[in-house]
Formats: sequence, structure tokens, C-alpha cells
Amino acid sequence: MDPGLGPGLVGEGARWLQLSEVAADARFFGLGGRASGPRLRDGVYRLWNTDPGGSFEPGDDPLYLTMPVQLVVADAGTHLVFHDNSWDGTVTLREGEEGAGSGHDRPGCCRTRMEGGPLRYWVIVGTTPARVLNGWTALTGAPAVPPRWALGHHHARWGFRDAEEVRRVVAGYRERDLPLSALHLDIDHLIGHRVFTVDGARFPDLPGLAAELLEDGVRLVSIVDPAVKAEPGNAVYESGTADDVFVRDAQGREVRGVVWAGESVFPDFTDPRVRKWWGGLYAERLAQGFSGVWHDMNEPVSFAAFGETTLPRSARHALEGRGGDHREAHNVYGLAMARAGYEGLCELRPDERPFLFSRSGWAGLQRYGGSWSGDVATGWAGLRASLSLVIGLGLSGVPYSGPDIGGFTGSPSPELYLRWFQLGAYLPLFRTHSAISAGRREPWEFGSRVLEHAAAALRERQRLLPYFTTLAQLAARTGAPYVRPVWWRTPKDRALRDCEDAFLLGDALLVAPVLEEGARRRPVRLPRGRWYDTVTGRAYHGPGQVVLDAPLSGIPVLARAGSVVPVAAPGGGVELEVWTPCAGRKGVGAGSLAVDTGDGWEKPELLRFTTRVRDGEVTIEREGGGEVGYPIRVRGEAPPSEDRPGPRAS
Repeated sequence: MDPGLGPGLVGEGARWLQLSEVAADARFFGLGGRASGPRLRDGVYRLWNTDPGGSFEPGDDPLYLTMPVQLVVADAGTHLVFHDNSWDGTVTLREGEEGAGSGHDRPGCCRTRMEGGPLRYWVIVGTTPARVLNGWTALTGAPAVPPRWALGHHHARWGFRDAEEVRRVVAGYRERDLPLSALHLDIDHLIGHRVFTVDGARFPDLPGLAAELLEDGVRLVSIVDPAVKAEPGNAVYESGTADDVFVRDAQGREVRGVVWAGESVFPDFTDPRVRKWWGGLYAERLAQGFSGVWHDMNEPVSFAAFGETTLPRSARHALEGRGGDHREAHNVYGLAMARAGYEGLCELRPDERPFLFSRSGWAGLQRYGGSWSGDVATGWAGLRASLSLVIGLGLSGVPYSGPDIGGFTGSPSPELYLRWFQLGAYLPLFRTHSAISAGRREPWEFGSRVLEHAAAALRERQRLLPYFTTLAQLAARTGAPYVRPVWWRTPKDRALRDCEDAFLLGDALLVAPVLEEGARRRPVRLPRGRWYDTVTGRAYHGPGQVVLDAPLSGIPVLARAGSVVPVAAPGGGVELEVWTPCAGRKGVGAGSLAVDTGDGWEKPELLRFTTRVRDGEVTIEREGGGEVGYPIRVRGEAPPSEDRPGPRAS
């Protein structure tokens, strides 16, 4: 592209190409789940949901969940562009260059090329990312609120041999007093990998096992793949054939691919009638005792390549009655499957919020649940990619996600596993998972020192559950992700815009994971304001950079001065952890608490609090008046005077 070419549109037959410019200082984010983010540098990013096969690392692109949703952050403001087009395409980005005061700035540019479909796009403009994401939520729907238990720790593995191994793993957590909320069963619990079945030889009484685990507070979650084994006698296949629900080719024949179960067919989730049929099948999962589902292989994937490992582009789809082919349906296939599952679970169990997360999807997936990293490679590069994916998905409107802790492949070293575990404890979906050929992922498999430090991370996650449930409610009301880039409140800070190795958890906490082998100290870039080390209580003043200890026992976590963090009280219930505000007129802090109403549909009351220092004492007030109503614990150094703000970061 000629750097001097301004914004415009170029037609190329059925294809189209849109060119746009952005400010020289602008930075690009979003486009769904990208391993090389969260800041998207110069390069070409494909819009085609893809199973990379085996595992992925930074630089692998595209991945499972792409979206034509681009967030652009510059000094002048923030805007989001959504190309409402599900066809295959590419986005080519080039950051601008500033002329160092010479007036010869080179603007950045974006080239969006789609292989077909409409030129229909939305632009949402705002002074802050929070306002822009709020507009995105108004356009595409509020994020689903996961049940409270889904914000705890999940343990998964492809390769649980039988019910007894499941019992041994859960007992291992219980005997070591380690919190566990859910255990996930992968495709190996099915009969020959056939969806909506149970291998009775290995799991002879799955409902009984589920009830037994539930007594210890552990739920079972089931994998659900879209492909249905095409064989006589398979009840799901015969039911689907009778109802004519499977994708067909232009000649009217069932499109058949090869997935884990063998030769398989694929429901057409772009047909409302098919979604209704598929949603009803989840009654079998509920009857088996499962409390939630995880959707896999729904890009969709076929191992028998039709030119690529998905359905042939000529395959026919209903597309909500309009009719069309896989070129348009491919990217929304996972989204439509999530809708089918979510609506089916709502109908089958109307008094409970469903728990569902999906490997693939598209814009609006947040209405039905969340996502996860997919098969991230075991290694330090994979650890870094995990954080990129979560931040990028949050900025694309999907706030609930997380990685496979330890990586999907291979055997992590004790140090790598621990650092991944410590990161995961502060992410929305906190789940260990691995391939059938990979090493174990139970914390006690890595030695006593790792077990001690992983246990501390688990206990801290449990302590923060009231904060996570509050963040989930805030996401549903405002679109703000739980995990936010460090520039979330100060997007004009250019140094923060380039920071990719730390994040904000809500507005109150800044988390700085260790992403390098052997690191025991690490630099942390602070947004403006006063920040407290949550371990030592020492205060630092941003903006600027500090170097903090990062021992194996924990990663640096800092709390914003004045923040109110709801946490689990030692004796039960909730207490408010108040971090000492700054002194003076500007030293007003705030925080929220969503009052827990269980896992039903009742909208909880959202309490808001403000804090300040009066006469040398920290005070907290409930907005709207009335009693605070919860125990209060003040933390952090005593506030310095207004003219002496405390130690400043370099």
C-alpha cells in the first residue's frame, strides 16, 4: 500500500478491500484470540477459525477464534471497528511512525480484505476503552455470567482412564486441603469417542460418581464435539438423519469428514430447527450428572482434508433461512453451536445459569459463555501466549477465558508449571489441562516446594472469589473484561500501551506474572497513582517502573490505593479489603461488591463504596447511604501528606 493513500474502498469482483489510516501513535488490539499479542504489530492476520493441529506458539496464526473486531488506541481517543462479515479475510496492519517533532508523521494503516459478503461495518468511538467496550456490549449482547463455582479451580485431562482414577485425583486435592471446583472429562470417557455417550465399562455409574463428587463440592464438566459418527445404530446419527439436520453438499448428499470417532457428519447449527434438536440432546449430559459443557473441535475440524482441515467451502448451510455455503458459515459455526448448547441448557434446567465455554466462535460469543486457549504448546513461549490470548479476547468482547495450565503438550518443568499456575490463579477460567501423551498436571506431581506454592495460589484464588463474582457481574453490565491491559484507565500513557507482560484484574489489582525461566525479580510498569505491594504493603507511586521481587512463592501483585476489594472472610462470608487511599482532595477510592444470590437468574444488588482519609483515618462509605454492612480490613502504609506522595517509580 502506498503510504500516502488515504482511506477508501476498492472492489475486486466478489471481493472487497477497505483501506484506512490511523494516527501515527495508534496501537492495534483485538481480532479475537491471537498468540502474538495483545498488541498487534505489523503483519497479516487471517480471519478464518483454524485448528493449528497439535499445538501452537506465538507467531502461529490464525487460531481457533478469530473476529473482525479491531480496537485502536491513540492519544486522541479509542475506537472499535467491527466488520459484520463472516467470510474468510485478512487484516494487514502497519503501525505509524512519528516524526520526532518534525511534522513528518507517517500515519498507521489498516487493510481489510474480505473474500466475499457485505461491506457492513460498525465504528464505536469513545474517550476510553471502557466506554468503547460498553458500546460493543450494547451492540452484540451482554456477557453470560458463569455460575459461582465456575470461577474456582478446574482440573482436566485427556486421559482419565476410569472412574477410579477420577476418584483418586479428587481425593488427592481433598487430602492436601486444596480447593477444587470442577473436574472435566475429555473424549476418552465416551464410547469410541461418540458424542452423547458414556463408556460403561470404565464409568459404570457416572451419575453416581457425579453425585459423590458433588458432596465434596466438585462438579463434573463434559466435553461436547459437534461431529456425529455416521453409523447405523448410533442413536444421535439416526435421530439427526430422520430430522435432516446434517450439512449437505450441492448435490444433497451428507458431507462426511473424519474426526475422533471416525467417519462423521456435522449438524448445521446455522438452522434454528437444528439448534433446537441439538439443544435437546444435552438432556443426556445432565442425566449423567454433568454440571457444564466445554465445546471442542468446532471450527469445525475434519481430519480428512477438503483442501484444508475443515468442511468443503461448497458445503451448503441454512444461514438462518437465507441459504449459502461454508465460505460464509465457517466462522460462525462455533458461535451457532454455542447458542444451541446454551439455549438447550436454559430450557432443560431453567432455574440455573448454564456453564459453557467453546474453543471456537465469533463476535457475540460472550452471550453464551467463554473460551479457552486451545492446545497451547508447553514452554515459556506458550506461557506468554496464554496471557496474550486472554487479554486479546477480553478486548474483543469475550471476558471469560483462560489457558491450559502447564500447556497442552509435553511435560513442563516444575518451575514452568508453577509460574503458569500462579498466572492462572488470576485469570477468569482457572484450569489445568493436558494431552493424553503429556505429563501429569496435579500440583503434587511436581515436588513438595511446588505443591506448597501452588497451594498458596489456590488459597488466594478462593479468597478472591467474591471479587471475581463481582467482576463477572460488572462484565455483564458494562462489557469491561475481568482481565484488562495496564493502560485500561490511562490509554494516553504510551509506555503502558506497549506493556504486554502484566495486566489489571478489574480496576483494583495489577498482576505481574513471571514469564521467563529463572527470574526472581522483574520490572513492573505502573500506571499513575499510588500502588501497594500486596505482600509487603510497601507503597510505590506511578507512572514509572519499579523492580520487584518475584520469588517462587508468588508473583508480584499490587493494589491500587483507595480500592475496595471484596474477599472471603477467614470465618466465612465476605469482608472488604480497603487499600489506604492517598491523602488530600484527590485521594478518593472506590470499589464494588455484587451480593451473591446463587447460581440462578436473580440479578444481584451491586453495592458501591467510596474511601478517603479523614483526620488521618481511613473511612469507607456506601454510595446512597446506609450501613456498609460488611467487616472492613484496612491494608497498606499510612497515607503520606499531599505534598509528599511517597516513593515514586523510576
